[in-house]
Amino acid sequence: MKRILWLMVLLGLAGFSLSLAQPRTVKIGFVSTLSGGGAALGIDARDGFNLAVRLLNNQLGGLPVEVIVADDQQNPDVARQAVDRMLKRERVDFMTGIIFSNILLAVGDAIFEEKIHYISLNAGPSEYAGERCNPYFFNVAWQNDNLHEAMGQYVNTRRFENVFILAPNYPAGRDALTGFKRFYKGKIAAEVYNRLNQLDFSAEIAQIRAAKPKAVYTFQPGAMGVNFIKQYAEAGLLREIPLFLPGFSADADVIRAVGRPMVGIYNSSHWALELNNPVNQRFVEEFRKAYNRTPTLYASQGYDAALMLDAAIRAVGGDVSRKDDLRKAFLAGFNSTRGPLKFNPNGYPIQNYYLRQVVQAPNGEIINRLAGNIFSNHSDAYVSQCKLK
Repeated sequence: MKRILWLMVLLGLAGFSLSLAQPRTVKIGFVSTLSGGGAALGIDARDGFNLAVRLLNNQLGGLPVEVIVADDQQNPDVARQAVDRMLKRERVDFMTGIIFSNILLAVGDAIFEEKIHYISLNAGPSEYAGERCNPYFFNVAWQNDNLHEAMGQYVNTRRFENVFILAPNYPAGRDALTGFKRFYKGKIAAEVYNRLNQLDFSAEIAQIRAAKPKAVYTFQPGAMGVNFIKQYAEAGLLREIPLFLPGFSADADVIRAVGRPMVGIYNSSHWALELNNPVNQRFVEEFRKAYNRTPTLYASQGYDAALMLDAAIRAVGGDVSRKDDLRKAFLAGFNSTRGPLKFNPNGYPIQNYYLRQVVQAPNGEIINRLAGNIFSNHSDAYVSQCKLK
C-alpha cells in the first residue's frame, strides 16, 4: 500500500515538474473580414500576421503561440459573437485583426472591460484617439485621418483650387474627409458620402462631371475602390480630372484588379515596398516567397502587429498578466517594417507619411514607387485630448 502511495506521489511530482517545464501558450484572437467585398484586406492582414509568427518559429516573446481566427463577415453582430467566444470560451490573451472601424467600435468596449490588450492592425477610429482613449488599445497602423491628412497636404501643395471629395458613410469614411480637409485649404467642390459596400458609382461620377472640379479625392476600401477606379476610368475622367487616393485605395490588391488604368495615380502611405530597412526587406521577400504575390500595406500591418506583440511579451519576460508593464512595453515601440516605431499615449503611432505613384516596372509589373516624403514624425490630431500618460 505504501509503495502504491509513493508511486502516486512520485508521479504527481513528475507531472508537476513537467508542467513547470512547459511554457504556457499565448493565445491570440484574430477576428477579421475574410469574406465579402472587404475580404482581400483581411486576408492580406492575416497572411502578414501568420508569416511573422512562422518566421518567429511559431512563438511570440519566446512563448508558443496559438492564433485563433474568426471571420466577422464585415457584420457588427457576427463580430460581437466572435469576440464573445474569444473572450469567454477561448480565454485569449490578446486580440487583433479588425479591418473596419464600425466593427471595432461595436466590440471595443467588451474587449477593454476584460482588460485584454487590443492591437489594431488597421482600424483607427478617432473615437479611440481623443477623450475615449483606452489603456488597452494600441494601433500599429495609423489613426484613420492620417493618410488623408497627408494627401490633403500634397494636393494643397499642388495648388488644386477646387477638389471633389468622396468617401463611404461610416466612421473611417467620415474621419477620411475630416483628415483631408484639415490640411487642404482650397475650395471643396462637393463633399459626398456614399453607402458602405456600394459598388455602382454612376450617380457619383455624374455628380463629379457636373461639378467640374480640378481634382478628385476619394477613399473607398476593398472592392469599392476597385469598382470606383474602373468606372472612373471607363467614364474617361482619368484623362480629364486627376484622381488622388490614400494608399489603401491604391495598393497591390487594387492594382491587380484594375490594371493599367492605375498607372500614374498618386497616393499617400506610411509604408512602401522599397523602404530600406532589414525588417521590411525580409518581409517583402518572404511574403512574395510564401504567397506568390506582392504584399500590400495591410499585409505589412499584420506582420508588424505580430512583431509588436513579440517585442512586448519578451519585454515582460513572458508574464502577460503584467498588464501595466505590457502597456509600457507597447508604448516603448519596436522595430517595424517602417523602421523603429514609437507610440503616443493614446496608442497611435508617430511616423512618416510618404507620397507614392503607381508605375509600370521594367519587368512589366504595375506597382507603387516612392515619390517623396509628405510628413515626418507625424502624430494624430486628437492625442492632446487623451488623458493617458
